[in-house]
Amino acid sequence: MTTSKGTIQGYNGIAINDDKHQIILQAQAWGSVGEQQTLQPAVTQLKQQLDKLNPQKQTNAQTIKFTADSGFNSEANLEFMAQSGFDTYIADNQFRKRNPLFKESETYETEQEKRRLKRSKGKPRLFTSSDFHYDEASQTCRCQAGKTLWRQSTSIITEGKSYSRFTGYLKDCKS
Repeated sequence: MTTSKGTIQGYNGIAINDDKHQIILQAQAWGSVGEQQTLQPAVTQLKQQLDKLNPQKQTNAQTIKFTADSGFNSEANLEFMAQSGFDTYIADNQFRKRNPLFKESETYETEQEKRRLKRSKGKPRLFTSSDFHYDEASQTCRCQAGKTLWRQSTSIITEGKSYSRFTGYLKDCKS
């Protein structure tokens, strides 16, 4: 299984269970890190198992409430679950950013930045976006050393905002 720390011998296990009786209805082990790609095959197999358990009459899927954590959230999974007929609830990945209770809380990103600052003895990152000048008319970007960067991509969309990515040589801008 490939992870952020390299390749390891491991599996990602998921289980679908009945919340009332805590009976596992469907379980699988996957040799991949991400959960998103495991939802559709797991739900397909769950439907097959429910049909086998109740062959005389079709299970009323609308009476089944299906919940999943934010690791399963993707556009493809939301569309798939909308077609499944289950009453589905999947947490999204941005809920903490919208919740005012989490605004001042310590998050993984701020803890990670604190560790980075400790390792670098408080030195800031090499560059921030304010270190660069973007000329909208010519659609070019320059570093503080006056070097022109080339546009690497133009259609980066993050959280509904569109971005362009510029790239340059570190040796040119480092001074």
